[in-house]
Amino acid sequence: MAATESKLFTPAHIGRLTLRNRTIRSAAFENMCFDHRPSKMLADYHLSVARGGVGMTTIAYASVNRSGLSFDNQLWMRPEIVGELHQFTDALHREGAKAAIQLGHCGNMSHRSTAGRTPISASGGFNLYSPTFVHGMSDDEIRQVASDYGSAVKLSIDAGFDCVEIHAGHGYLISQFLSPYTNHRHDRWGGTLDQRMNFMRLCMEQVMKAADGQVAVVVKTNMRDGFKGGNGLDEGITIARELQQLGADALVLSGGFVSKAPMYVMRGEMPIRAMTHYMRCWWLKYGVRLFGKMMIKDEPYSDLYFLDDALQVRREVTLPLIYVGGCVSREGIDHVLDSGFEAVQMARALLNQPDFVNRMAAGEQRCSCTHTNYCIARMYTLEMSCHQHRSDLPPCLLREIEKIERRNGQQR
Repeated sequence: MAATESKLFTPAHIGRLTLRNRTIRSAAFENMCFDHRPSKMLADYHLSVARGGVGMTTIAYASVNRSGLSFDNQLWMRPEIVGELHQFTDALHREGAKAAIQLGHCGNMSHRSTAGRTPISASGGFNLYSPTFVHGMSDDEIRQVASDYGSAVKLSIDAGFDCVEIHAGHGYLISQFLSPYTNHRHDRWGGTLDQRMNFMRLCMEQVMKAADGQVAVVVKTNMRDGFKGGNGLDEGITIARELQQLGADALVLSGGFVSKAPMYVMRGEMPIRAMTHYMRCWWLKYGVRLFGKMMIKDEPYSDLYFLDDALQVRREVTLPLIYVGGCVSREGIDHVLDSGFEAVQMARALLNQPDFVNRMAAGEQRCSCTHTNYCIARMYTLEMSCHQHRSDLPPCLLREIEKIERRNGQQR
């Protein structure tokens, strides 16, 4: 399909924001914010995506406060980095792309050394997947974190961002309140789904007040948590309807829990050898090598793997929806846009080929990502990187990648 016959290269509208086309670099793990502030490495990557034709690029997972940090090289929104971020957004604007930032709080997915305190969540207990003890939040703490979301939005506006994406999915803090798997409270913040949505409502109240029409507000939300005992599609649709009522300009429809069902988010298999190769903690390295396949279950990959669920949500809400999940081909992207979605988000495709949007405009049909998930295996240890861009991989990792690529080829 030629560019002129497709919606892909027509403007997308999110609130008052207009994008030059319907592509967005999704908020995917970067690990490039040393000392919790933007770096040249971060800017260079996002600028390469902007030059590559994307409509908007999203800085991933900026924490709204220190307790929301889950890893060492994560962005932490605070006044002293606003000037550096403004230089970054100015550079993106000069390339013709809009700038978005994802704001969130990791909740129970941290450690005292990173968060500066015992990790917090909807309920207390022990998070096996971190692993760490967790503190159930008090009313005052709940209100403070919601206020921190509003403060982070104001800082984002001051830094020149066009859009904020509030992370309410994937098993991070807002999601931890929404899911019965992590919310065992018996007060106004827990119990029924309606009560479990109260923290989300409070955060969105602060977000919308701070945004005040100056910045587009997008929310990433789960359609399903991806495992028994979590929210299913019916709950996901109810949450989407509520976010529409709360004033969100658009939703990004996703799914999965990073602590319980991480590959439901990303699909495919986790390359355990690569994951453990970069780990510094010896006991964690060998523990994951022995039991990783039991804890991180594979989920079959297919292009557009969230589309069936997303279409059901599309029928139930009227606000713009942004599709994410397996957008690696021109045909697939055109199909999504023709199905009623305002835009598509991509992560691995734009890590593999930052100029994929320009390539599609020139007639290329598919990116060269092979979905070995090497980029995911590096998470929380090193900065994001595609194995196709590296010349320093040891033989053991190359063999693992080749085996996964053969299996992926057989599956297709």
